[in-house]
Amino acid sequence: MKLTTRELTLCAVLTAMALALSYLENAFPLALTVPIPGVKLGLANIVTLFALYALGPGRAVLILLARCLLGAVFAGNMSALIFSLLGGAAAMAVMILLSRTGRLSVYGVSVGGAAAHNCGQVAAAVLTLGNTAPVYYLPVLLGVSLVTGAVTGVGTACLFRALAHTRLLPN
Repeated sequence: MKLTTRELTLCAVLTAMALALSYLENAFPLALTVPIPGVKLGLANIVTLFALYALGPGRAVLILLARCLLGAVFAGNMSALIFSLLGGAAAMAVMILLSRTGRLSVYGVSVGGAAAHNCGQVAAAVLTLGNTAPVYYLPVLLGVSLVTGAVTGVGTACLFRALAHTRLLPN
């Protein structure tokens, strides 16, 4: 995949935005208001979903990989990288498939991605712990993903609406 200077710059800016949203979300943990362990809104996924629709799957995957790797490096928590990568890869695969069907809006694709992200993270927990105990928590996370995916979908739709009359989006 060959990137023009404009596309590379846009990917870099989107990666920085995703990292900033992730950092911001970690600074104000949702656990203070929602007493369910492991629940996050996933605000950085707004950027991933936006990139999928605006730039295509290849560039969205690059942004996702860069965000996961840089996020782990900046946080100094390389052990969390497997959770980010498995959750992000599962979410991206599902969002690519759902977006290609043309039957779901950005909201539905976002909810599907949120559910897949939770499945990927539970898979990472199973691999890390060496037992299947985390699978029993999956129904709770899938229920929460309906809300978090909807919030991410609304954020992405608002971003598209805000940028619709600018020249920032590729043709």
